[in-house]
Amino acid sequence: MHLWVDADACPVVIKEILFRAAERTRLKLTLVANAPMATPPSALINSVVVSAGFDVADNYIAAQVKPGDVVVTADIPLAAEVVDNGGVAINPRGELYSKENIRQRLQMRDMMEELRGGGAQLGGPAPFSQRDRQLFANQLDRLLAQS
Repeated sequence: MHLWVDADACPVVIKEILFRAAERTRLKLTLVANAPMATPPSALINSVVVSAGFDVADNYIAAQVKPGDVVVTADIPLAAEVVDNGGVAINPRGELYSKENIRQRLQMRDMMEELRGGGAQLGGPAPFSQRDRQLFANQLDRLLAQS
């Protein structure tokens, strides 16, 4: 198992949880972003800088992920590709994407995008909270316990 992070928009607190989890479980962790990311000194933790551009980091992760790998991303199309390829995807708020729910999430995302494209003012996601942090940590622990 390898832990992958779509790191551009991943909250710092989630990265810190992942750093500790990688060291505790001795799993490799790779952050992928368009800019350099600070990582603690560790043979298990690294970062990959990809060129700037739409979905470049997502495409890199999708090309690297193997069945059983865990990908942390808020990007639903990337999550769908990961799930379709036998990986596990979790968002920074602790929601696990699965074969059972990913198509519904994609449909909702597309509908919201269409509404925004039509001029609807929908607002954004709620601010990241302590509860989100705890939900993520708990979901990650469950996933890592299964490996």
